[in-house]
Amino acid sequence: MSRNLGKPEDAGTPRGSVPPAVRTSSPGWRDPRLWIGVVILAGSVVLGSRVLAAADDTVQVWAVADDAVAGEQLDPDALVAQRVRFADEEDLERYLAVDDPLPDDLTLLRGLGAGELVPRAAIGAADDAGTVTISLAVAPQLVPSAVGPGAVVDVYVTGEALLGPTGPNAQGTGASGAARDPGEPVLDDVAVVAAAAVDDGFGPSGERQVELAVPSDQVGEFYGLLGTLTTPVISLAQVR
Repeated sequence: MSRNLGKPEDAGTPRGSVPPAVRTSSPGWRDPRLWIGVVILAGSVVLGSRVLAAADDTVQVWAVADDAVAGEQLDPDALVAQRVRFADEEDLERYLAVDDPLPDDLTLLRGLGAGELVPRAAIGAADDAGTVTISLAVAPQLVPSAVGPGAVVDVYVTGEALLGPTGPNAQGTGASGAARDPGEPVLDDVAVVAAAAVDDGFGPSGERQVELAVPSDQVGEFYGLLGTLTTPVISLAQVR
């Protein structure tokens, strides 16, 4: 009796047939596993944003948008907010924080460059800066059209001198009575605090009103010079 040495036949499937492959399908929107994943992802995003916010210890402080000179009266619109990280609270107290109210007097005691933070020590009254604000009426043609608040100018004075002990002095004299060179500025590198805009017109005399921050120790000499001239002519030369 012979034995069948071939492969045993699969009793569960017909001979020669292959069972169909089982394919995985993506979970539908009703699958709870999908919503669990969404919740986990959203929680990770929220937690990460809170961690980053807690790690951001910067504060906003005021800086000047453009160059500003000593004696200039800053307008709040000339300030920009910058985020800065300070090592300690004492460093922060040295500057004007955006959250704090601005001082009533924003006169600069020293010049600041564009983008520079505004130190509290650099803000005060004009008298604190050792300057006095004087107002001059100058012929429009003797003031550069670009002169405005924040500009720096040299001031020249010419005119015929009053009759002195030795006769008229066409060059003018200083407060001490000594002859001076009319080609030299009487005041140099002084800041313009305010100036009538060219488009705004001028005063009744047709002159342009300009306010300057002048060192207090030079004010007396300046007006003393004007007092020695019969018809002083003031002109401004813009330095920057």
